[in-house]
Amino acid sequence: MTKFSLIAGIAGATLFASGAAAQYVPGSEIVGQTVQVETNGVVNNVTFEPGGTARISTPSGNVVPASWTANAGQLCLSTGGAQECFPYNQPFQAGQPITATSSCGATSRWLANATNQPPAPQQQQAGERG
Repeated sequence: MTKFSLIAGIAGATLFASGAAAQYVPGSEIVGQTVQVETNGVVNNVTFEPGGTARISTPSGNVVPASWTANAGQLCLSTGGAQECFPYNQPFQAGQPITATSSCGATSRWLANATNQPPAPQQQQAGERG
């Protein structure tokens, strides 16, 4: 049986995250951002929207609706009934490509051009001394 890559199958499309900070939410650095995903020489742009929706834009200009999740060390993309998951053990960093092999056996190169900043640590206010 041949393994089929969801991302590669869409137009020709490996991710990473687990929180170092207690308030980190896996995937939060890419919410609202677009990540370039190259598989077999074809680059798709995946936009990760809030609430787990995504859009995969193909080189030919097609936009494929998708959904995404990030937990348990995996980032998964789904379109229709197909799902493909990638190892996701650290947050994306802008301009730092990541290469990984998916649950479908496809190797892809992911590049986030921009990422969201992690939440700033909350400062506790000093109590009043009497």
